[in-house]
Amino acid sequence: MFSVIMYFSLKESTLEHNKQHLKHALMLIELNMLYQDNLEAYASEIHKKTDLRVTMIDGDGVVIAETQADKRTMENHSNRYEIMQANQEDFSCIVRYSKTLQTDFLYVAKKCLYREKPIYLRLSMSLEKTLQDFYSLWAKLVFAFLLVMFLAYYFSRVMSKKIVYDIKQITNFLDEITNKNYTAAIKIRHFYEFLEISLMLKNLVKKLMNREKQKRKYTAKLRLMNKQREDILSAVSHELKNPVASIMGYAQTLEEDLNISLAIRSKFLSKISSNGEKIIQILNRLALSVKLENNDLKIRETDFDLKSLCEEVVANLSLKYKDRDIILRAESTLVRADKTMMELVLINLLDNALKYSETDVELVLEDGLVRVIDKGIGIKPVDIPKVVEKFYRVNKNSWDNSMGIGLAMVSNSLKVHNCELHVSSVYGRGSTFSFDIKEILKQ
Repeated sequence: MFSVIMYFSLKESTLEHNKQHLKHALMLIELNMLYQDNLEAYASEIHKKTDLRVTMIDGDGVVIAETQADKRTMENHSNRYEIMQANQEDFSCIVRYSKTLQTDFLYVAKKCLYREKPIYLRLSMSLEKTLQDFYSLWAKLVFAFLLVMFLAYYFSRVMSKKIVYDIKQITNFLDEITNKNYTAAIKIRHFYEFLEISLMLKNLVKKLMNREKQKRKYTAKLRLMNKQREDILSAVSHELKNPVASIMGYAQTLEEDLNISLAIRSKFLSKISSNGEKIIQILNRLALSVKLENNDLKIRETDFDLKSLCEEVVANLSLKYKDRDIILRAESTLVRADKTMMELVLINLLDNALKYSETDVELVLEDGLVRVIDKGIGIKPVDIPKVVEKFYRVNKNSWDNSMGIGLAMVSNSLKVHNCELHVSSVYGRGSTFSFDIKEILKQ
Protein backbone atom coordinates (compact mmCIF):
# COMPACT_ATOMS: atom_id res chain seq x y z
CA MET A 1 0.00 0.00 0.00
CA PHE A 2 2.82 2.35 0.90
CA SER A 3 4.54 1.61 -2.43
CA VAL A 4 1.37 2.44 -4.41
CA ILE A 5 0.90 5.72 -2.55
CA MET A 6 4.55 6.57 -3.05
CA TYR A 7 4.26 5.76 -6.78
CA PHE A 8 1.38 8.15 -7.42
CA SER A 9 2.82 10.82 -5.16
CA LEU A 10 6.10 10.72 -7.00
CA LYS A 11 4.36 10.78 -10.38
CA GLU A 12 2.31 13.80 -9.37
CA SER A 13 5.42 15.47 -8.04
CA THR A 14 7.23 14.86 -11.35
CA LEU A 15 4.40 16.42 -13.37
CA GLU A 16 4.25 19.40 -11.05
CA HIS A 17 8.00 19.87 -11.39
CA ASN A 18 7.70 19.87 -15.20
CA LYS A 19 4.85 22.39 -15.06
CA GLN A 20 6.97 24.76 -13.01
CA HIS A 21 9.85 24.26 -15.42
CA LEU A 22 7.65 25.20 -18.41
CA LYS A 23 6.26 28.24 -16.58
CA HIS A 24 9.76 29.57 -15.91
CA ALA A 25 10.71 28.93 -19.49
CA LEU A 26 7.62 30.89 -20.70
CA MET A 27 8.58 33.88 -18.59
CA LEU A 28 12.08 33.91 -20.06
CA ILE A 29 10.73 33.54 -23.61
CA GLU A 30 8.31 36.40 -22.99
CA LEU A 31 11.14 38.68 -21.88
CA ASN A 32 13.24 38.04 -24.98
CA MET A 33 10.33 37.92 -27.43
CA LEU A 34 9.94 41.71 -27.44
CA TYR A 35 13.33 42.01 -29.14
CA GLN A 36 12.59 39.46 -31.87
CA ASP A 37 11.48 40.35 -35.39
CA ASN A 38 10.97 36.81 -36.66
CA LEU A 39 8.89 34.83 -34.17
CA GLU A 40 9.04 31.60 -36.14
CA ALA A 41 12.84 31.67 -36.18
CA TYR A 42 12.82 32.54 -32.48
CA ALA A 43 10.57 29.55 -31.73
CA SER A 44 12.82 27.27 -33.75
CA GLU A 45 15.89 28.48 -31.88
CA ILE A 46 14.20 27.83 -28.50
CA HIS A 47 13.29 24.29 -29.62
CA LYS A 48 16.82 23.52 -30.62
CA LYS A 49 18.22 24.68 -27.30
CA THR A 50 15.56 23.20 -24.96
CA ASP A 51 14.03 20.36 -27.02
CA LEU A 52 10.64 21.76 -26.03
CA ARG A 53 7.73 22.04 -28.45
CA VAL A 54 7.05 25.77 -28.96
CA THR A 55 3.77 27.08 -30.36
CA MET A 56 2.82 30.75 -30.90
CA ILE A 57 -0.81 31.67 -31.54
CA ASP A 58 -2.22 35.10 -32.40
CA GLY A 59 -5.26 36.69 -30.83
CA ASP A 60 -7.59 35.07 -33.39
CA GLY A 61 -6.36 31.56 -32.66
CA VAL A 62 -4.21 31.22 -35.78
CA VAL A 63 -0.91 29.35 -35.28
CA ILE A 64 1.87 31.67 -36.35
CA ALA A 65 4.83 29.50 -35.21
CA GLU A 66 5.15 25.72 -34.56
CA THR A 67 8.33 23.72 -34.05
CA GLN A 68 7.08 20.15 -34.46
CA ALA A 69 4.32 20.37 -37.10
CA ASP A 70 3.30 22.25 -40.21
CA LYS A 71 1.42 25.30 -38.97
CA ARG A 72 -0.53 25.49 -42.23
CA THR A 73 -2.23 22.16 -41.54
CA MET A 74 -3.09 22.98 -37.95
CA GLU A 75 -6.62 23.95 -36.91
CA ASN A 76 -7.61 27.20 -35.24
CA HIS A 77 -6.63 27.04 -31.57
CA SER A 78 -8.98 29.69 -30.17
CA ASN A 79 -11.21 26.99 -28.70
CA ARG A 80 -8.39 25.00 -27.07
CA TYR A 81 -8.70 24.74 -23.31
CA GLU A 82 -5.23 26.07 -22.55
CA ILE A 83 -5.80 29.12 -24.78
CA MET A 84 -9.16 29.95 -23.26
CA GLN A 85 -7.82 29.40 -19.73
CA ALA A 86 -4.84 31.68 -20.47
CA ASN A 87 -7.29 34.58 -20.89
CA GLN A 88 -8.37 34.14 -17.26
CA GLU A 89 -5.18 33.11 -15.46
CA ASP A 90 -1.49 33.88 -15.69
CA PHE A 91 -0.70 30.33 -16.74
CA SER A 92 -2.83 27.55 -18.13
CA CYS A 93 -1.86 23.90 -17.71
CA ILE A 94 -3.36 20.73 -19.14
CA VAL A 95 -2.41 17.18 -20.10
CA ARG A 96 -3.99 16.26 -23.41
CA TYR A 97 -3.60 13.92 -26.34
CA SER A 98 -2.20 15.59 -29.46
CA LYS A 99 -3.88 14.46 -32.68
CA THR A 100 -1.11 16.10 -34.68
CA LEU A 101 1.73 14.13 -33.03
CA GLN A 102 -0.46 11.32 -31.71
CA THR A 103 0.89 11.26 -28.14
CA ASP A 104 0.08 12.78 -24.77
CA PHE A 105 1.53 16.21 -24.07
CA LEU A 106 1.79 18.45 -21.08
CA TYR A 107 0.72 21.93 -22.23
CA VAL A 108 1.49 25.20 -20.43
CA ALA A 109 0.27 28.46 -22.05
CA LYS A 110 0.59 32.15 -21.26
CA LYS A 111 -1.00 35.23 -22.81
CA CYS A 112 1.52 37.99 -23.75
CA LEU A 113 1.66 41.27 -25.69
CA TYR A 114 3.90 41.45 -28.70
CA ARG A 115 4.10 44.91 -30.22
CA GLU A 116 0.79 45.83 -28.61
CA LYS A 117 -0.96 42.77 -29.98
CA PRO A 118 -2.09 39.74 -27.92
CA ILE A 119 -0.20 36.55 -28.55
CA TYR A 120 -0.31 33.20 -26.86
CA LEU A 121 2.91 31.38 -26.03
CA ARG A 122 2.54 27.64 -25.48
CA LEU A 123 5.24 25.21 -24.42
CA SER A 124 4.65 21.50 -24.33
CA MET A 125 6.64 18.36 -23.68
CA SER A 126 5.86 14.81 -24.54
CA LEU A 127 4.70 12.84 -21.51
CA GLU A 128 6.31 9.81 -23.02
CA LYS A 129 9.73 11.25 -22.30
CA THR A 130 8.55 12.59 -18.96
CA LEU A 131 7.22 9.19 -18.00
CA GLN A 132 10.44 7.59 -19.15
CA ASP A 133 12.34 9.91 -16.85
CA PHE A 134 9.83 9.14 -14.11
CA TYR A 135 10.13 5.39 -14.58
CA SER A 136 13.89 5.70 -14.58
CA LEU A 137 13.73 7.65 -11.34
CA TRP A 138 11.22 5.18 -9.93
CA ALA A 139 13.48 2.27 -10.83
CA LYS A 140 16.38 3.97 -9.07
CA LEU A 141 14.22 4.60 -6.02
CA VAL A 142 13.00 1.00 -6.03
CA PHE A 143 16.59 -0.20 -6.30
CA ALA A 144 17.63 2.12 -3.48
CA PHE A 145 14.64 0.92 -1.43
CA LEU A 146 15.54 -2.73 -2.02
CA LEU A 147 19.17 -2.00 -1.19
CA VAL A 148 18.11 -0.31 2.04
CA MET A 149 15.83 -3.25 2.84
CA PHE A 150 18.66 -5.70 2.15
CA LEU A 151 21.08 -3.71 4.31
CA ALA A 152 18.44 -3.41 7.02
CA TYR A 153 17.85 -7.15 6.85
CA TYR A 154 21.58 -7.86 6.93
CA PHE A 155 22.25 -5.55 9.87
CA SER A 156 19.16 -6.84 11.69
CA ARG A 157 20.51 -10.38 11.29
CA VAL A 158 23.89 -9.29 12.61
CA MET A 159 22.27 -7.42 15.51
CA SER A 160 19.98 -10.37 16.15
CA LYS A 161 22.94 -12.73 16.39
CA LYS A 162 24.67 -10.36 18.82
CA ILE A 163 21.52 -10.04 20.92
CA VAL A 164 21.02 -13.81 20.90
CA TYR A 165 24.67 -14.27 21.95
CA ASP A 166 24.38 -11.88 24.89
CA ILE A 167 21.02 -13.34 25.97
CA LYS A 168 22.50 -16.84 25.71
CA GLN A 169 25.33 -15.75 28.00
CA ILE A 170 22.81 -14.48 30.54
CA THR A 171 20.62 -17.62 30.35
CA ASN A 172 23.66 -19.91 30.69
CA PHE A 173 24.79 -17.87 33.69
CA LEU A 174 21.34 -18.19 35.26
CA ASP A 175 21.42 -21.95 34.66
CA GLU A 176 24.76 -22.15 36.46
CA ILE A 177 23.40 -20.11 39.35
CA THR A 178 20.36 -22.40 39.52
CA ASN A 179 22.80 -25.30 39.91
CA LYS A 180 24.55 -23.28 42.67
CA ASN A 181 27.71 -22.74 40.65
CA TYR A 182 28.37 -19.25 42.02
CA THR A 183 31.82 -19.07 40.44
CA ALA A 184 30.41 -19.15 36.89
CA ALA A 185 31.56 -16.38 34.54
CA ILE A 186 29.39 -14.22 32.28
CA LYS A 187 30.86 -12.41 29.24
CA ILE A 188 28.74 -9.74 27.57
CA ARG A 189 30.36 -8.55 24.33
CA HIS A 190 27.98 -6.30 22.45
CA PHE A 191 25.32 -4.33 24.34
CA TYR A 192 25.74 -2.00 27.27
CA GLU A 193 22.21 -2.75 28.52
CA PHE A 194 23.00 -6.45 28.81
CA LEU A 195 26.26 -5.54 30.51
CA GLU A 196 24.29 -3.63 33.16
CA ILE A 197 22.04 -6.67 33.63
CA SER A 198 25.10 -8.91 34.01
CA LEU A 199 26.55 -6.58 36.67
CA MET A 200 23.26 -6.68 38.57
CA LEU A 201 23.25 -10.49 38.33
CA LYS A 202 26.83 -10.62 39.64
CA ASN A 203 25.81 -8.49 42.63
CA LEU A 204 22.88 -10.85 43.18
CA VAL A 205 25.25 -13.82 43.02
CA LYS A 206 27.48 -12.21 45.66
CA LYS A 207 24.46 -11.87 47.94
CA LEU A 208 23.49 -15.48 47.24
CA MET A 209 27.05 -16.60 48.02
CA ASN A 210 26.98 -14.70 51.31
CA ARG A 211 23.62 -16.23 52.18
CA GLU A 212 24.92 -19.66 51.21
CA LYS A 213 27.93 -19.15 53.47
CA GLN A 214 25.67 -18.03 56.29
CA LYS A 215 23.47 -21.04 55.66
CA ARG A 216 26.47 -23.38 55.77
CA LYS A 217 27.70 -21.73 58.96
CA TYR A 218 24.25 -22.05 60.50
CA THR A 219 24.03 -25.69 59.38
CA ALA A 220 27.48 -26.37 60.80
CA LYS A 221 26.43 -24.68 64.02
CA LEU A 222 23.31 -26.85 64.20
CA ARG A 223 25.40 -29.95 63.56
CA LEU A 224 27.83 -28.88 66.26
CA MET A 225 24.95 -28.29 68.68
CA ASN A 226 23.53 -31.72 67.83
CA LYS A 227 26.97 -33.24 68.28
CA GLN A 228 27.31 -31.48 71.62
CA ARG A 229 23.91 -32.79 72.69
CA GLU A 230 24.98 -36.27 71.70
CA ASP A 231 28.27 -35.79 73.57
CA ILE A 232 26.40 -34.54 76.63
CA LEU A 233 24.04 -37.52 76.59
CA SER A 234 26.93 -39.91 75.97
CA ALA A 235 29.09 -38.33 78.68
CA VAL A 236 26.30 -38.09 81.25
CA SER A 237 25.22 -41.65 80.44
CA HIS A 238 28.80 -42.85 80.81
CA GLU A 239 29.30 -40.97 84.06
CA LEU A 240 26.00 -42.03 85.62
CA LYS A 241 26.15 -45.65 84.50
CA ASN A 242 28.53 -46.92 87.21
CA PRO A 243 27.06 -45.08 90.25
CA VAL A 244 23.48 -45.85 89.16
CA ALA A 245 24.41 -49.53 88.60
CA SER A 246 26.02 -49.63 92.05
CA ILE A 247 23.00 -48.04 93.72
CA MET A 248 20.63 -50.46 91.97
CA GLY A 249 22.83 -53.46 92.85
CA TYR A 250 23.09 -52.58 96.52
CA ALA A 251 19.41 -51.67 96.73
CA GLN A 252 18.29 -54.94 95.11
CA THR A 253 20.52 -56.93 97.45
CA LEU A 254 18.98 -55.20 100.46
CA GLU A 255 15.49 -55.72 99.08
CA GLU A 256 15.94 -59.40 98.28
CA ASP A 257 17.88 -60.43 101.41
CA LEU A 258 15.85 -59.32 104.43
CA ASN A 259 18.10 -61.30 106.81
CA ILE A 260 21.27 -59.48 105.85
CA SER A 261 23.41 -58.49 108.83
CA LEU A 262 23.24 -54.96 110.23
CA ALA A 263 26.92 -54.30 109.46
CA ILE A 264 26.56 -55.28 105.81
CA ARG A 265 23.29 -53.34 105.54
CA SER A 266 25.02 -50.26 106.94
CA LYS A 267 27.93 -50.74 104.50
CA PHE A 268 25.56 -51.06 101.51
CA LEU A 269 23.58 -47.97 102.55
CA SER A 270 26.86 -46.06 102.83
CA LYS A 271 27.78 -47.17 99.27
CA ILE A 272 24.36 -46.08 98.02
CA SER A 273 24.81 -42.69 99.69
CA SER A 274 28.33 -42.17 98.32
CA ASN A 275 27.22 -43.09 94.79
CA GLY A 276 24.28 -40.71 95.15
CA GLU A 277 26.69 -37.94 96.14
CA LYS A 278 28.85 -38.85 93.15
CA ILE A 279 25.80 -38.37 90.86
CA ILE A 280 25.10 -35.00 92.46
CA GLN A 281 28.73 -33.95 91.94
CA ILE A 282 28.57 -34.97 88.29
CA LEU A 283 25.40 -32.94 87.72
CA ASN A 284 26.82 -29.96 89.65
CA ARG A 285 30.00 -30.00 87.56
CA LEU A 286 27.93 -30.10 84.38
CA ALA A 287 25.73 -27.20 85.55
CA LEU A 288 28.80 -25.21 86.61
CA SER A 289 30.42 -25.78 83.24
CA VAL A 290 27.31 -24.50 81.44
CA LYS A 291 27.15 -21.41 83.65
CA LEU A 292 30.82 -20.66 83.09
CA GLU A 293 30.48 -21.03 79.35
CA ASN A 294 27.43 -18.73 79.21
CA ASN A 295 28.95 -16.16 81.65
CA ASP A 296 26.01 -16.68 83.97
CA LEU A 297 28.14 -17.26 87.06
CA LYS A 298 29.00 -14.19 89.12
CA ILE A 299 32.46 -14.22 90.70
CA ARG A 300 33.07 -13.27 94.31
CA GLU A 301 36.49 -11.70 94.56
CA THR A 302 38.48 -11.89 97.79
CA ASP A 303 42.10 -11.32 98.75
CA PHE A 304 44.06 -14.48 99.60
CA ASP A 305 47.49 -16.06 99.34
CA LEU A 306 47.55 -18.35 96.31
CA LYS A 307 50.40 -20.37 97.86
CA SER A 308 48.15 -21.37 100.77
CA LEU A 309 45.41 -22.42 98.36
CA CYS A 310 47.93 -24.54 96.44
CA GLU A 311 48.98 -26.27 99.67
CA GLU A 312 45.33 -27.08 100.55
CA VAL A 313 44.63 -28.50 97.10
CA VAL A 314 47.82 -30.61 97.14
CA ALA A 315 46.96 -31.96 100.62
CA ASN A 316 43.41 -32.95 99.59
CA LEU A 317 44.49 -34.66 96.36
CA SER A 318 47.30 -36.48 98.18
CA LEU A 319 44.60 -38.20 100.27
CA LYS A 320 42.78 -39.26 97.05
CA TYR A 321 45.98 -40.41 95.30
CA LYS A 322 47.83 -41.98 98.26
CA ASP A 323 50.35 -43.82 96.08
CA ARG A 324 51.35 -40.70 94.09
CA ASP A 325 53.60 -37.75 94.93
CA ILE A 326 52.61 -34.16 94.19
CA ILE A 327 55.63 -31.86 94.34
CA LEU A 328 54.81 -28.25 95.27
CA ARG A 329 57.20 -25.39 94.62
CA ALA A 330 55.51 -22.11 95.46
CA GLU A 331 56.25 -18.65 96.70
CA SER A 332 53.85 -16.50 98.67
CA THR A 333 51.64 -14.62 96.18
CA LEU A 334 48.71 -12.37 97.14
CA VAL A 335 45.91 -12.30 94.59
CA ARG A 336 42.40 -10.89 94.28
CA ALA A 337 40.10 -13.46 92.71
CA ASP A 338 37.24 -15.89 93.28
CA LYS A 339 38.86 -18.40 95.62
CA THR A 340 36.38 -21.19 94.82
CA MET A 341 37.01 -20.89 91.09
CA MET A 342 40.79 -20.80 91.51
CA GLU A 343 40.55 -23.91 93.71
CA LEU A 344 38.50 -25.57 90.96
CA VAL A 345 41.19 -24.63 88.42
CA LEU A 346 44.01 -26.11 90.49
CA ILE A 347 42.08 -29.29 91.35
CA ASN A 348 41.16 -29.98 87.75
CA LEU A 349 44.68 -29.33 86.42
CA LEU A 350 46.31 -31.56 89.03
CA ASP A 351 43.63 -34.24 88.74
CA ASN A 352 44.07 -34.22 84.97
CA ALA A 353 47.87 -34.53 85.31
CA LEU A 354 47.58 -37.40 87.82
CA LYS A 355 45.21 -39.34 85.59
CA TYR A 356 47.39 -39.00 82.50
CA SER A 357 50.71 -39.86 84.14
CA GLU A 358 52.08 -42.52 86.45
CA THR A 359 55.03 -40.58 87.88
CA ASP A 360 55.33 -37.51 90.07
CA VAL A 361 53.39 -34.34 89.24
CA GLU A 362 54.70 -30.83 89.91
CA LEU A 363 52.77 -27.70 90.86
CA VAL A 364 54.93 -24.60 90.47
CA LEU A 365 53.99 -21.04 91.50
CA GLU A 366 56.68 -18.47 90.77
CA ASP A 367 57.22 -15.21 88.89
CA GLY A 368 53.46 -14.64 88.48
CA LEU A 369 53.01 -17.95 86.64
CA VAL A 370 51.26 -21.17 87.72
CA ARG A 371 52.39 -24.40 86.06
CA VAL A 372 51.26 -28.01 86.42
CA ILE A 373 53.88 -30.38 85.00
CA ASP A 374 53.50 -34.11 84.37
CA LYS A 375 55.66 -36.72 82.69
CA GLY A 376 52.82 -38.75 81.26
CA ILE A 377 51.90 -39.85 77.77
CA GLY A 378 51.76 -36.28 76.47
CA ILE A 379 49.43 -34.88 73.82
CA LYS A 380 49.80 -35.04 70.04
CA PRO A 381 50.22 -31.61 68.38
CA VAL A 382 46.97 -32.06 66.48
CA ASP A 383 45.06 -32.61 69.75
CA ILE A 384 46.49 -29.68 71.73
CA PRO A 385 43.95 -27.03 70.46
CA LYS A 386 41.08 -29.43 71.22
CA VAL A 387 41.82 -30.42 74.84
CA VAL A 388 40.02 -27.37 76.26
CA GLU A 389 36.84 -28.12 74.27
CA LYS A 390 33.87 -29.39 76.22
CA PHE A 391 33.39 -33.18 76.19
CA TYR A 392 36.66 -33.75 74.36
CA ARG A 393 38.95 -36.49 75.64
CA VAL A 394 42.30 -37.34 74.09
CA ASN A 395 41.93 -41.00 74.95
CA LYS A 396 38.27 -41.75 75.51
CA ASN A 397 38.93 -45.20 76.97
CA SER A 398 41.55 -44.14 79.51
CA TRP A 399 39.31 -42.50 82.11
CA ASP A 400 36.55 -44.32 83.92
CA ASN A 401 34.65 -41.32 85.15
CA SER A 402 35.35 -38.21 83.07
CA MET A 403 32.97 -36.23 80.90
CA GLY A 404 35.78 -34.25 79.34
CA ILE A 405 34.63 -30.96 80.86
CA GLY A 406 37.46 -30.40 83.38
CA LEU A 407 39.80 -28.41 81.13
CA ALA A 408 36.83 -26.58 79.57
CA MET A 409 35.84 -25.45 83.07
CA VAL A 410 39.44 -24.42 83.77
CA SER A 411 39.62 -22.37 80.58
CA ASN A 412 36.29 -20.60 81.23
CA SER A 413 37.16 -19.94 84.89
CA LEU A 414 40.45 -18.33 83.89
CA LYS A 415 38.76 -16.22 81.20
CA VAL A 416 36.47 -14.80 83.87
CA HIS A 417 39.63 -13.58 85.61
CA ASN A 418 41.19 -12.25 82.36
CA CYS A 419 43.68 -15.10 82.36
CA GLU A 420 44.35 -17.72 79.70
CA LEU A 421 45.28 -21.38 79.86
CA HIS A 422 48.38 -22.41 77.86
CA VAL A 423 49.18 -25.99 76.93
CA SER A 424 52.58 -27.28 75.83
CA SER A 425 53.30 -30.95 75.36
CA VAL A 426 55.73 -33.43 73.84
CA TYR A 427 54.02 -36.64 72.88
CA GLY A 428 55.43 -39.53 74.92
CA ARG A 429 57.31 -37.25 77.34
CA GLY A 430 54.70 -35.20 79.20
CA SER A 431 52.70 -31.98 79.31
CA THR A 432 52.69 -28.57 80.98
CA PHE A 433 49.50 -26.62 81.72
CA SER A 434 50.12 -23.01 82.76
CA PHE A 435 48.42 -19.66 83.23
CA ASP A 436 49.61 -16.13 83.99
CA ILE A 437 48.22 -14.54 87.17
CA LYS A 438 49.52 -11.00 86.64
CA GLU A 439 45.95 -9.74 86.05
CA ILE A 440 44.79 -10.92 89.47
CA LEU A 441 47.89 -10.04 91.54
CA LYS A 442 47.10 -7.90 94.61
CA GLN A 443 48.60 -4.52 93.94
